[in-house]
Parts: sequence; structure tokens; C-alpha cells
Amino acid sequence: METTPCPTTPRWNVDRPFLTGRFHQETKGTSRFADSFSNTGDEKAIGCYDVGVQEVIVMDDVLCALVGIEGRYISIKRRVHTQGNDNYDFSVSFQVDASMDLALQEMAKRIFPLCESFVLIEQFVESRSQFKTGLVNHAFAATLRAFLLDYEAMVAQLEHQFRLGRLSIQGLWFYCQPMMASMQALSTVIRKASANNFAGSAVLNLLQSQAKAMAGDNTVRSLLEKMTQCASNAYLGILERWVYEGVIDDPYGEFFIAENKSLQKESLTQDYDAKYWRQRYSLKDGIPSFLANIAGTILTTGKYLNVMRECGHNVQAPTSENSKLMSFGSNHHYLECIKVAYDFASGELLNLIKEKYDLMGKLLSIKHYLLLDQGDFLVHFMDIAREELTKKLDEINEEKLQSLLDLALRSTAAAADPCHEDLTCCVERSSLLKRMATLKDLEVRSFSDSNDMEEPVSITGLETFSLSYKVRWPLSIVISKKALTKYELIFRFLFRCKHVERQLCGAWQVHQGVRAFNISGTAISRSSLLCRSMLKFISSLLHYLTFEVLEPNWHAMHNRLQTAKSIDEVIQHHDFFLDKCLRECLLLLPELLKKVEKLKSLCLQYAAATQWLISSSIDITKLEEPSDSSSASQKLKQLRLKNPSRVQKAITRDAAVTDSILKFEREFNAELQSLGPILSTSSQAEPYLTHLAQWILGIGSDK
Repeated sequence: METTPCPTTPRWNVDRPFLTGRFHQETKGTSRFADSFSNTGDEKAIGCYDVGVQEVIVMDDVLCALVGIEGRYISIKRRVHTQGNDNYDFSVSFQVDASMDLALQEMAKRIFPLCESFVLIEQFVESRSQFKTGLVNHAFAATLRAFLLDYEAMVAQLEHQFRLGRLSIQGLWFYCQPMMASMQALSTVIRKASANNFAGSAVLNLLQSQAKAMAGDNTVRSLLEKMTQCASNAYLGILERWVYEGVIDDPYGEFFIAENKSLQKESLTQDYDAKYWRQRYSLKDGIPSFLANIAGTILTTGKYLNVMRECGHNVQAPTSENSKLMSFGSNHHYLECIKVAYDFASGELLNLIKEKYDLMGKLLSIKHYLLLDQGDFLVHFMDIAREELTKKLDEINEEKLQSLLDLALRSTAAAADPCHEDLTCCVERSSLLKRMATLKDLEVRSFSDSNDMEEPVSITGLETFSLSYKVRWPLSIVISKKALTKYELIFRFLFRCKHVERQLCGAWQVHQGVRAFNISGTAISRSSLLCRSMLKFISSLLHYLTFEVLEPNWHAMHNRLQTAKSIDEVIQHHDFFLDKCLRECLLLLPELLKKVEKLKSLCLQYAAATQWLISSSIDITKLEEPSDSSSASQKLKQLRLKNPSRVQKAITRDAAVTDSILKFEREFNAELQSLGPILSTSSQAEPYLTHLAQWILGIGSDK
């Protein structure tokens, strides 16, 4: 018996050119070895032939079935089940003539799974070769086409051996077995991809998961890994443009980063809840598994490059052959390339914002004006704008206030600051407490009752005046509208405290003006003690805000910004600084803030009444001016004899003054004493309140 030479089983080469020819198109019309057994009329049932003849006919039909062609006694049934939209389930089955020898039927059925896999793969290639199915599907289909060409070459070799009479049905089964596992693994992938209409990263994830599932079969696993690598080339091309240029070149929406073009950078300076930085570019579902752990870094890298492009800066990252992302594997070289690209983008953007746009200079300028680090301009402004600020909201002229602010800036040390022209003034429409309650994103504790939200009956510019600052792109990424709003809230609180302090200082000067008179034991002396207590309270509060909160936190933030490695770290440190200042300035503690505002209102009421209190008491004190008490008593007796009604009016007026001072004193002390326990309790949970509690309790103990 002549030995049948073994046909060479081709190895699939991923570098093979994508041929467009079809093996069966060349062989379909050729004469077959079994044609001598056929009639010119209708086909006879295969069972009419001897077993040896049946084997030859079956082998001829099986070779056709291996490339998806029906034979005379082997038929193909194709079924497509639509599942809605573009999802469908394609199935195929092969059937043999029932009269065929049972042994031959069994051998043919063993080979049918390979035939079915070929038809499924062929159909998938045809349906996914269009660009509308996505670049990944198109690349996957092209890779499958190259694989099928090698498979068809193997079938051609088998047919050649068959025509030479050197191949039996058992030999055919033997040579088909090496391809069986690979073809079935690919058909499994294709069924899942077709049923779910997978595209982009979903296809890559499916291939990778199937490769892991075939870990026990090294040949199949290697095939699937090569398929994944070839299919991912187009995807990695999109990724490469993103991490090296900051461009999303994704015509079919396959990339895992989405761009929301409706979000514009201008919103950062206009909208308190601007979502530009967080949502202009965002991650989508379906991230490739081999990029899942570094997806955030990839997103950030492209975002940084986009910012630089918006600034007109060269954003082309340096690339070399070693930095190409067109392949990935177990050596994780692509991860190193992405890390290098991130470091470049992060460093370049940070240097651009710090050096060219002088981020630290802007922050320092904001600190000077909105955190009152250099308050000489504010003193001058409060002097020249006093008349305008005391008006009601509807009567205030903001243009006039802006002119007065510009005058104050040009007339003081602020004129040396090149950023002072970016300072603007505005008049809010609500009080500080009301404004704090409208900012839902801040962790403000709820008020105990609805009355806390009521606006003052007569609200003026002194309660609503605020400073703002013009910030331009790209600094608006760090100093956004939200950040500026927080600065403005702190400024309004400080401005109100400064105003109270100025008013109390004015009241203290009035008291000092009557020290020449003998006021010991009178209402004026008691008023003087009350004024001193109020001044100590407001001075302690300002000292706490300035030296215990703002300055230490500013220096801590400044040091962190010097060591920040990315713009996101800068944003994080800056936001942390503002939130910490808001919390430690009592602005996020409404119960304490309401008490402090009540105390400040009492101080302002008292300061406004001081002139009347002094002028109403000065007549009596003038009578007591001589050092000799007996002579004063003598003059008082003489005045009573000459003008008793005048003396009676003076005594009545002095009693009213005393009652007013005592009323102010009682209310101030009551509010101060009620604030003490709240501060003491709060300081246990909020240690930063310890010093303020000591000072406040110290004022109470002075009484």
C-alpha cells in the first residue's frame, strides 16, 4: 500500500497580506473525482452505491463543506434570528443523506463543527468588513480573512491529496483535528459578538476573556492573543493620538473617552456649578481590560494636552519608536509609554500655568484684596465710599462704587500691584446668612428654625458689599467661579467685622473726648466699659480669623503648591484651603455664625447710639467738672433754685441714657455668654475653635 504524504498544515501568519480571492470560487466549477459515478439525470440516493464508492463521494462533499459549499449529499441550512436593533443570532447546520453508510455519517458529522465554524467566520467577515461597524471590527474581520485564507490553503492541499487518491476519510479527519479547536474558539467569539452587536473595546474584551478561558490550550490561546493584538491596532492608534496630541480621532464612537462639546471653558468663570473640567472629557463604559487600571491617567493626559492647545501652546509630545502604542503584550511596554506621556503633559501644563500665567502671583493678589492681607486700600475705600455703602440696595450705584474702589487702589500701596486692575466690586442681593444657605454643595449644617433665614428689615450696602476678581483662561481652571465665590464669602465676613471694628473705634474716640469731664460713676463710664468689651470681642474675632485661620492655612497651601506634580493636585490643594478656611471662619457652622452676626449687630447699634448717649449725658457731667465736690453741689443747688424744670429734664434724660446703656449691656452679655458654651462644645469636635473659645470666654470673665 502506497504511503500517503502528509499535507502541510499551514501556520497562520498575522503579517500575511490580506488576499481577496476565494479558494472555492476557483474549484467550484472544476470536475470532481467522483463525477464518474454521477448520472446525467437525477441524483441517486447515496445508499445505492457500495461503501467504497460512498466514501469517495462523501469525501468530495466534505471537502466542499469545509469551505461552505453544499455537496450532492450534504446540505447546509442557515438561520438568522433577529433580536432587535442590529443584534442577531446566525446559526448554520450541515445534514447528510439518511441512506449514507452509518460509519461514513459518523465520520462526516465529526468534521461538520469545523465546517460550521468556517461558515460562521465567513459570514462575520462579510458583515463586519464595512467601516460603519467600527475600526476594531474592521481590523478583526481583516485578520479573520487572513486566517481563513490559510485555512482554505490547507483545504486545497487536502483536496489535492484526495484527487491523487492518497487521502481516506480517516486521514481527512486526522488532518482536520489541529484546526478544530482554533476554529471553534473563534466561532464562539463570533457568536457572542454578533448576538450582542459588540464593537470597539467590547470586541477586545471578548477576545481577551476567551484567550484566558483557553489557557489550557497553548495553540488556541496564542491564536486568540494574536487576534486581539491585530484587532487592537486601530484602537491603539486612537489612543496614541489622544495621549500624544490630545485629539480624539474616533469617527465611530469606539474610544472609551467621550467629549461633551456643549461644555465650554468660559463656563468656569460664569457658572458656580461649572462641569467643564470634570465632564468636558469623561470615561465611558466598556474600557478595554488591558487599559482599565490606567484609564484615569489616559483621560488626564489628554485633558492636559487640550488645555495647552487652547492656550496656543505646542502640545506635540516627543515620540520615538520605543514610545509607539501600536502593540501591547505581557511586557507592559505600552503602560510605560502612557506613563511617560502623562509625565510630559502634566509637567508642561504645570510649568505653563505657573510660569507664563503666574498662578502664584494671582493667588497672592487675591489674598491681598479678598482676604484683606493688605488692608490699607480698604480703609481708604471705606472712608470715601461710606455715604454710598449706607444706602439701601435699590439706591446704590455700583458704577460709583467701582470708581471709588479704583481711586482707593490708585491712592494706596495697591497701585504697585500689576493685578489690581482685575479687582471689581459688586453688591449682592441677600445677606451673608441667606447666601450661605443657597450654596447646597457646601457642608452647611441646617438651621434650627425657619426664622434664621429671614432677611434684616433694612439691609444696606454694608451688609451686601463684596469684591470680586477677573480671572482668565487657563487660570480659571484653578480659580473658578466656585472658588471665587468662596473667597467672596470670606471677604464679606471680614468686611463686616472690619466695619464693626471701625464703628466701635469711633465710639471709643467719642468716649475719650469726654474724659476731661468727671464721669466716674456715671452712665458714660459704664458705656465706656461696654465699648471696651465690644472692641475686645471684635478684635479677638479678627485676630482669630487672620492669624489663626487665614495665614496658617495660606502658608500650608503655598508649600503644597510648590511640590504639586499636576494641575489636578493644584486644584485639590486650593479647594482644600478654601473649604478649610470657610469651616474655620465659622461660615459652615450656622449656629455659631448666627450668634456672631447677632453680636456684631448689637455692636453696630450701640456704636450708632453712642453720640446720642454722650450728648444726652454731657449736661450733668459738665456740672460735675470742678474738682471740689462741695462747690459742684453748691452750683447744683443754685441751678435747682433758679431753673428747677431744666434740672428735672436733665435727670430724666440721664435715667433714659442709663437704661439704654444697661439694655445694651444686658443683651451683649447674654449673647456673649450663650456663645461661650456653644464654642466650648464645638471646640471638642472642631479643635480649631479652642483659641476663639478661650478669647470669648475671657471677655466674659473680664466682666
